Amino acid sequence: MPPNKFDMSAFRTLYPFQSHFLDIDGLSYHYLDEGQGSAVVMLHGNPTWSFYFREMVRALSPDFRVIVPDHMGCGLSDAPSPRRYDYRLRNRVDDLERLLDHLSLDSPLTLMVHDWGGMIGLCYAIRHPERIGKLIITNTAGFFPPGKKRLPLRLRLIRDLPLLAVPAVLGLNIFSRAAVFMAPGSRLDRAVRLGLTAPYHSPARRMATLKFVQDIPLSPEDPSYSMVRRVADHLHDLSHLPTLILWGLADFVFDTDYLDEWRRRFPRAEVHAFSDGGHYLLEDKSPAVIPLVKDFLKKHSD
Repeated sequence: MPPNKFDMSAFRTLYPFQSHFLDIDGLSYHYLDEGQGSAVVMLHGNPTWSFYFREMVRALSPDFRVIVPDHMGCGLSDAPSPRRYDYRLRNRVDDLERLLDHLSLDSPLTLMVHDWGGMIGLCYAIRHPERIGKLIITNTAGFFPPGKKRLPLRLRLIRDLPLLAVPAVLGLNIFSRAAVFMAPGSRLDRAVRLGLTAPYHSPARRMATLKFVQDIPLSPEDPSYSMVRRVADHLHDLSHLPTLILWGLADFVFDTDYLDEWRRRFPRAEVHAFSDGGHYLLEDKSPAVIPLVKDFLKKHSD
């Protein structure tokens, strides 16, 4: 088992879980696998890792089997160079597929997604709709920016200006550091801030945070465009599933326009929006969100 790649002592009590690793073509892919019962698979976004779901893991693992991978380059997974790993959406979905095939889950799973985890998980769900039983959607997208919406300026600069993005993201770690101060009130405890940012302690460990932004597809010439197009065109294949939408309305990227698009595409979904919740909804509103998730899973138990 690979050793931890960063010091976790300052926040270890917040993340007391056993680590598991899957070898994917010589690279270590880290995941949590806690509890027993029906599977709930949680997929994080950028620039977080499985630490983001820690309270949800604690809350659900007494009754469910909770599986939370770290995408390659994130958390406790390996952070290979771009020569070794392509850091595209297709790679992310293939990694997830390898993990879930390895685990051989015997019943449809609940998919809980956030940020880039949404597109990764929904790509998987479109590939294997028979494996998905329920959806929990939090501040993410399964489609291109709705209407004529543009990416926020800070994302466009990182995506399109590598001469600026490389020193800013890899050198100064602005993406991971800034994210922890974007919560409403910016009052995350020091241990939580350390936990969220710890994996991204060196330029080599920050490659995924850069590549996620650079992989945002906006035109047919972008490498991941066709995969996002397929998800956007086939989301209706999942709209019959029990779906819970939990939304932080203070998110500077996934704002109310995205929420409205989810409501349009999933009109039967149960929706809860929080005016005082931001992009890191589980950090801002965990005590309110956890009972909603538990109640949803109970109402739609297999």
